[in-house]
Amino acid sequence: MTEESRQQARTIGQKVLRPRQQVEEYIRAMILSGELKSGEMLPPEAELASQFNVSRGTLREALRSLTTQHLLRKAPGSRGGNFVRSVDHHSLGSVVTDSLHNLLTLGSIVFTEVAEVRQYLEAPAARLAAEHRTEEHLERLRDIVRRQKKASVDDPEVPKLDERFHSLIAEASGNRVLAALVAALHHETEPVHYLDLSPEVGRATVRQHHAIVTAIAAGDADAAEDAVVEHLTYLREHLALRSAD
Repeated sequence: MTEESRQQARTIGQKVLRPRQQVEEYIRAMILSGELKSGEMLPPEAELASQFNVSRGTLREALRSLTTQHLLRKAPGSRGGNFVRSVDHHSLGSVVTDSLHNLLTLGSIVFTEVAEVRQYLEAPAARLAAEHRTEEHLERLRDIVRRQKKASVDDPEVPKLDERFHSLIAEASGNRVLAALVAALHHETEPVHYLDLSPEVGRATVRQHHAIVTAIAAGDADAAEDAVVEHLTYLREHLALRSAD
């Protein structure tokens, strides 16, 4: 092939997007660049369609796609509209939570699989928490344990306290991705919803939580990991016994 032929064969074009894709890409770029802020409401759909010079049907397809990507949320009602969702480690947790919930509901995955992965992540999270926790983290963890100790097993706050406890340990690790994943996994497993939460189980859980906090406060990564593994193993074994009955 001659030099002239090679130049003639050179690729200079690129894929031309359909109107729906163009609208989607433009709004996505504005969100990811920060030009559209978290919580900001987009203009009304009729106005937005006019600005892009597309039909309302085309606009709605683009907005639906951005919603499934968790970049937008649609609020109904007279004060509703399309709002920009936060794009940070918390939004990562929301995406994982929604995906896990759907998969568990459909039966594509089972509870024990999620519980196993949760343990695989919470063990290193406890190690990191022992190394990176602040005094504020410790005080918040101790406060949760104090409240758990006083709560009765049928207290509606018990599930939330448990979720906060485990999520706070992951937060104290200093790794935001790890914190988001642990929070999502715990939200979908929430052991206290599946347990026969007797006073005995409640007391054992509080003792185990206290041991975890003590190890993290001492900066003992090995002890913190061991305490978390013991606690989660206890919960899984208790769940297994209940399922076998």
